[in-house]
Amino acid sequence: MEHEHGLHLRPAADFVRLAAKYQSVVKVANLTRGGDREASARSLLEITALGINQGHTIRLRATGEDAEAAVQALADLIRSNFGAGGQ
Repeated sequence: MEHEHGLHLRPAADFVRLAAKYQSVVKVANLTRGGDREASARSLLEITALGINQGHTIRLRATGEDAEAAVQALADLIRSNFGAGGQ
């Protein structure tokens, strides 16, 4: 995660909105903090509870019809530093 403040409310909200556009079930884990807990990519509360900060490594895992597209779109959002909405 490269966003200066990690996955705080604004970028997390962008992440959740994008995840909700897909049929697949997408899960996120914070590997830097052990990765033992997964959060729904559609839950702002669960995502922020993972405590993802700048420099942390996360895992995206999806199951369903459009799983590959969902993971790719979310990874692209992260790589783009969440665009203007995450600033």
